[in-house]
Amino acid sequence: MEGYDDGKVSCTDQGLVIRHYYFPSGAKHIPYSAIREARRVPLGPMGRWRIHGSGDLVHWFNFDARRPRKGSAIVIHLDGRVRPVVTPDDPDRAAAVLAAHGVNVTTGSEWGLY
Repeated sequence: MEGYDDGKVSCTDQGLVIRHYYFPSGAKHIPYSAIREARRVPLGPMGRWRIHGSGDLVHWFNFDARRPRKGSAIVIHLDGRVRPVVTPDDPDRAAAVLAAHGVNVTTGSEWGLY
């Protein structure tokens, strides 16, 4: 399966790249082997209007000016406390590529994103 890249989120052969994660423009690179779970969740008002950063010190959103018009997110569960949250332009495709690389992709809810 080919990768995924929408300019903000990229699934490469090596791992997940989250652009504009660090202020003002630094990217976060996460090897697929470091991802314990990628949870697809509905994006409520609290998450939808979070353009960048964190409101609860657990979920960290990369910069995405189009997030208020999106309805779902993918929460990346790692070993640490902070969970990166991405809102790909095509969440179905991004989730499929993550799964093709061996990532456990689930659906559900996530406290703090409503």
